[in-house]
Amino acid sequence: MEENEAKPLKLEDLEIYNLAMEVGELAWGMVSSWEYQNRTHPGNQFIRAADSIAANIAEGHGRFFFKEKRQFTLYSRGSLLETKTWLVKSLSRKLVSEKQYQELMEKLKTLHFKINSYLKTFKGK
Repeated sequence: MEENEAKPLKLEDLEIYNLAMEVGELAWGMVSSWEYQNRTHPGNQFIRAADSIAANIAEGHGRFFFKEKRQFTLYSRGSLLETKTWLVKSLSRKLVSEKQYQELMEKLKTLHFKINSYLKTFKGK
């Protein structure tokens, strides 16, 4: 590799991936303390959506074509919005505290903004 060539970015160097991993862990920590019935339906959906954000970023990062990378990033954004929905439902059902809600919602808002910015890098490619 020549000196002025850019090295490929590692997945772990992507800020959106690391933030998405944090989101998944926060969701897991919340749901793991819920009673069985709440863990099995809304909790399972909540965790799957939250974990899917990072999983789709990772899958897209591993793709060769920009169109595929963009598509998986869009899937990630869809999972983020689903996670927001489950978080709102969890608050209204009194499964999470206001503090937990605010902490995770803030991370989701930041991640949403950063994913949108990341998506702009694929325009015209």
